Amino acid sequence: MDFFWPAAFFMLGSVVGSFLNVCIHRIPLEQSLLHPPSHCPKCEHAIPWHLNIPLLAWLWLRGRCAHCRNPISVRYPLVELLTGVAFMAAWLRMRHGVDITPSQWIAAAVLCVLLAGLITATFIDFDHFIIPDRITFGGMALGLLFALATPRLLDLNAKTPPNTTAALVSSGLGLLVGGVMVYAVVRVGKLLFGKQTYALEVDERLVFTETGLVFADGEMPYDDIFYRKSDAITLHAARAELVDRCYTNVDVRLTMDSLTIGSETFTPESVPYLEVQADEVTIPREAMGLGDVKFMAAIGAFLGWQATVFSLMASALIGAVVGVTLMVFKKGEWTGRLPYGPYIALAAVLWVFGGHELWRWWFDSMLTPPALP
Repeated sequence: MDFFWPAAFFMLGSVVGSFLNVCIHRIPLEQSLLHPPSHCPKCEHAIPWHLNIPLLAWLWLRGRCAHCRNPISVRYPLVELLTGVAFMAAWLRMRHGVDITPSQWIAAAVLCVLLAGLITATFIDFDHFIIPDRITFGGMALGLLFALATPRLLDLNAKTPPNTTAALVSSGLGLLVGGVMVYAVVRVGKLLFGKQTYALEVDERLVFTETGLVFADGEMPYDDIFYRKSDAITLHAARAELVDRCYTNVDVRLTMDSLTIGSETFTPESVPYLEVQADEVTIPREAMGLGDVKFMAAIGAFLGWQATVFSLMASALIGAVVGVTLMVFKKGEWTGRLPYGPYIALAAVLWVFGGHELWRWWFDSMLTPPALP
């Protein structure tokens, strides 16, 4: 049985991971998760069940669609494998003692839901620089609901789980502290840093749509860029193209209320599309946006306020390590293209699988007075 249940959770996780691939692809596009059934994104040919078996199908097909032979991204089996490992780890983490109790089953299942949400949010954030409200607001609601079903997640240090009332209060406090704390960091970051300049690839084109600024490798939603009326996207364009006209060698400035191209000024609503060619662009944006605020609030609802404080500190450390590593390998310009949500997700995972013990040690050491000589 020590082998059977971890293996069963791994297989369940790989199946769920296959569904998470659907979520990662369709949720940002606001498509149905149920219809149409699984199909190749290139030729749209329906995938039969025997070619949709997690992990094995990708290996059997050698990473190519059986119908059009176009390559299938390695990310699909990676998500399935990652989810399988996460579910197996969730079972091992929540199991205590020899006897398996219903509370252990419930705690492991709830932890699996949390980990599935973290994985989905991470890959969507990598692709689109957003964490959809369906995940964040849904996570807040589920966190509060699951606090009644499995209080243990809200106090991993306790020998006995808190009662349901204490767990619900802890969940609500975690939601509040997580959201308010990260929102404060976002606002302070705006005041202290204000803007960041991104170097662009040679001949890279930027597209200003109605919803966001599109780079060659992703999109920055305007909701994550503009907080104050003074916030502005600025650049010098070698070429700027509207639907009905073209400019060369002009300065471009976009705010919440106006778009200036050279000496002409427009209202943003009157310009649904603008494409520019430039060497660099300056954007009023720091590492975290409103999506990260809601994401941290959802994590707090599942894990409590201590987890949000830990996740904020640990994610900052992880981000610093990634930034230094990229600079060492002379890829420093990538740091501005990496979303912050994955750092938060990884920090939350660290909390579940040992970070709470580090927190308790640090917190106790802060409260313990130093010994007298």
